[in-house]
Amino acid sequence: MTSTVPAPSTRTAEGATLQAVFLDMDGTLVDTEGLWWDVEKEVFAGLGHQLDESWRDVVVGGPMTRSAGFLIDSTGADIPLPELTVLLNDRFEARIRNGVPLMPGAAKLLAELRAHDVPTALVSASHRRIIDRVLESFGPDDFRFTVAGDEVARTKPHPDPYLHAAARVGADPARCAVVEDTATGVAAAESAGCRVVAVPSVAPIAPAPGRPVVASLEEVDLAFLRTLMTGMH
Repeated sequence: MTSTVPAPSTRTAEGATLQAVFLDMDGTLVDTEGLWWDVEKEVFAGLGHQLDESWRDVVVGGPMTRSAGFLIDSTGADIPLPELTVLLNDRFEARIRNGVPLMPGAAKLLAELRAHDVPTALVSASHRRIIDRVLESFGPDDFRFTVAGDEVARTKPHPDPYLHAAARVGADPARCAVVEDTATGVAAAESAGCRVVAVPSVAPIAPAPGRPVVASLEEVDLAFLRTLMTGMH
């Protein structure tokens, strides 16, 4: 169905144009970072190991292989990395079978981007099977496409996922706004040349020139994302 909402110009006075918006998933759009940690603790308890709470900041926001590898190394658990990865994904998928809670402001932001036909993609370090399960909590038309961590040669904190997303929509990475909740994701987006707004979920993220930090997605709308193109926020 065609929207009847008139699309605002995404061009600023300086001529800079917002060409696309890319959003992280866990901890940014859906409140799942705590669920991942609970699953990790549960799985390792079954292996006879207790996770240190200080490790939570290390594993948050990273690719599954990095997080799982770190936990194996830290605990000395006797389990191969591929086996642990499958086990963690199985447990997490079971945990979210009945849906996942959206972060405050997520539904409103996605609806605004959709109404104004802004090219929007989901860019996550989570595996495809998890993304597809989580997407059941959204409407089918919220994203032009999604990028999973197991579908790129190098996932976050490398720039590859965001470079891939920009290329797919034919956008200049410097004209793409990214919303991320972890330092790992911010590093990936900034390495790709994108403009980033950070919405920290678990660990704090320091503001930097051209990188505003906000407390919630409720502070982020299309007008705000447009200002990232000129550094006005």
